[in-house]
Amino acid sequence: MRFHITFLFVITSLLSCKKDIKVGEDYAFIGGEVINPNNDYVTVSSSTRSDTIALDAKNRFLFKINNLKPGLYAFAHGGEYQMVLLEPQDSIIFRLNTNDFDESLVYTGRGAKKNNYLIKMFLDNEQENQNFMNLCQYEPSRFEQILDSTRHSKLEELDEFLSSKSYSDLFKTIATTGINYNYYANKEIYPFGYYGYRNLIHYNDLPENFYSYRKDIDYNNEDLIEFYTYNKFLYSHFNNLALQRYYQTATHNDLFDRTSVIYNLEKLHLIDSLVSNSSIKNNLLKYTTRDFMSVSEDSLETHKVLNSFLEKSSSERDKNYIYSLAFSLKGLKKGKKLPKLVLVDYNDNEVVFDSIITKPTVIYFWSSSLPLLLKNSHYKVKQLKSKFPNIDFIGININDDDNTHWKKILNQYNFPVTHEFQFKYPNESLKALAISSVKKSILVTKDCKIINPNVLLYTSEFEEELAQVSKNKW
Repeated sequence: MRFHITFLFVITSLLSCKKDIKVGEDYAFIGGEVINPNNDYVTVSSSTRSDTIALDAKNRFLFKINNLKPGLYAFAHGGEYQMVLLEPQDSIIFRLNTNDFDESLVYTGRGAKKNNYLIKMFLDNEQENQNFMNLCQYEPSRFEQILDSTRHSKLEELDEFLSSKSYSDLFKTIATTGINYNYYANKEIYPFGYYGYRNLIHYNDLPENFYSYRKDIDYNNEDLIEFYTYNKFLYSHFNNLALQRYYQTATHNDLFDRTSVIYNLEKLHLIDSLVSNSSIKNNLLKYTTRDFMSVSEDSLETHKVLNSFLEKSSSERDKNYIYSLAFSLKGLKKGKKLPKLVLVDYNDNEVVFDSIITKPTVIYFWSSSLPLLLKNSHYKVKQLKSKFPNIDFIGININDDDNTHWKKILNQYNFPVTHEFQFKYPNESLKALAISSVKKSILVTKDCKIINPNVLLYTSEFEEELAQVSKNKW
């Protein structure tokens, strides 16, 4: 409590210093203390700016953002991040424990109440989404009933919150979006979970008004460009819309193929047609193209999607990124050797793939910023190890921070450390291996030759591939 009072006193003093601050000036203060820091700085960034702020000897910081553009900012430390809404003359402070990043984050100061509301909403959505696949087992009417009830309760809570004091239209938009667009996203994803890839053609059998909310969609709200819930909805929405074009050519018994060139070209077309805001459009185009190129094994189809992206994107930076990705992917084809990259083991020894791979090996990746995937991947690997003793599994942490944080995470979850590594040069290594998601794994021979550059740990097809590799002793 003493910490909060001290910081509030400092900020109050700063705000009262009329020599430095003019009435109506667009600024905000953000400050706080990091418990168990993973490095000596934090970053605060938006789509238009990025500031790196050093921690002092007591792991505290206080920073004034001048010429503030009101909106969502990403606060990041040690590979983990959370959003904070900053508006003119906010003075937000917090105390954060990295051992429990999201759950420990509580704001105080001017602007704190709205941000604590958003944190709670984020955690509630996250908890609900963990149970989402179970909800997908329900018939459409029951599924809608549950979602509608949850949404209604949240909107009532928001109305009660807003009645306590006056809040900006921006906050109201973000809070309402967090509720509505999480609801929308779940309805867009539902047919993929309910019907599965084998019966997805029946998505047209959903009730006629199942997607009635689509008339209210705002494809171009730039205030939400950094908002996870909004982006999650947009990706899910275009994945769903493209099904109509896909099933014009697919036969009734076909297993849905998310890598279909027809399906992915249609997604790019729909994004280009429905989204006019260049920043939002370019992001959607970039990540849709990236996801396709990362799994496609057909060079002609890859070329078609690449050309479609280049025609539609107006971002030279994104085009350079996709060109670079295409170059990296060429070096990761089946039969090619892994790039020579430097890894660091738990004892700080530098090694290369050739020195640690002696039999067929699955290389999987994890990040502390995705704790659920981190835990699930390690639990899955434990199962696969017992099932396929002839195959090794190597975990690589991809965080770009100091060389102690990843070790703390392994110890925190009591995971074995003998086959765990971190990249010596994370940015270069991620680029060389074309890693855009920790869901990707790489299967190689004992000679470090690539068998499959893009496998998913959780699929039955992957286990079939492992069984074949184990049998052949590659």
